[in-house]
Amino acid sequence: MIPPESLDGRVAIVTGSSRGIGKAIAIALAKRGVRLVVAAKTEAPDPRLPGTIHDTVREIEAVGGSALAFPCDVRDEARIEALAKAALDRFGRIDILINNAGALWWKPVLETPAKRFDLVMGVNVRASFLLARACLPSMIERKWGHIVNMCPPIDLRPVPGRVAYFVSKYGMTLPSHGLAEEVKEHNIAVNALWPVTMVESQATIAYSLGGREQWRMADIVVDATLAILEKSPFLRTGKALLDEEVLREEGITDFSRYACVPGTEPKPILWEAAPDLGGKPS
Repeated sequence: MIPPESLDGRVAIVTGSSRGIGKAIAIALAKRGVRLVVAAKTEAPDPRLPGTIHDTVREIEAVGGSALAFPCDVRDEARIEALAKAALDRFGRIDILINNAGALWWKPVLETPAKRFDLVMGVNVRASFLLARACLPSMIERKWGHIVNMCPPIDLRPVPGRVAYFVSKYGMTLPSHGLAEEVKEHNIAVNALWPVTMVESQATIAYSLGGREQWRMADIVVDATLAILEKSPFLRTGKALLDEEVLREEGITDFSRYACVPGTEPKPILWEAAPDLGGKPS
């Protein structure tokens, strides 16, 4: 097994990092010496949603890390460009991009108005594309970079009843393959990552996507993300990965530690049993 590569001194942008999986990834990276740009919409406390970009920065600083809070609606191209500039102005470089921000809409086509289609396409596809474009020049300059898109391997089975959502998510997966080929000569990796089971997050809580006995903690996605980032970019790129397979490559085969309820065994997502629901950016 190849030993992990140090991330100390790297700079990462993590979108959707005011709460949930994005926040957990940001804090874990800070513990490894990565300097963070915490990018999300929520600046002020909202009684409906826990967490702000400033809360995440305070938690990063509490573990000895350095972070910049940057309010960003990822549907806004100008804010994306300003985000990349702010990262460079503060830290002088961008090494890692985690495209974690996402919008959820699980409804059939006839129940998907144009504004909801535009929402999932804007937050999931367009934003991840523009963010990668904005961050790549710094990565190319330094001949090192990782982009991780939170999206699934392409599988047609879950698409009926959720067409708009999976058009948008697979619209992130395809660039994970294609962009990887475009930039691999610069020692930049582009990969997709997706959980096998439901993961505890604001989305699973808000939309009642099962109970805690059916969820794993965000730690499993965090550990898989770290396992990707702690490998030299040339070693793995252009892949659509599942959290379990990444961790198995690290020698982890017992996933019981990640269960939200000790002693339970969360099952893989059964899309035919998943509810229809709508959503908004996380």
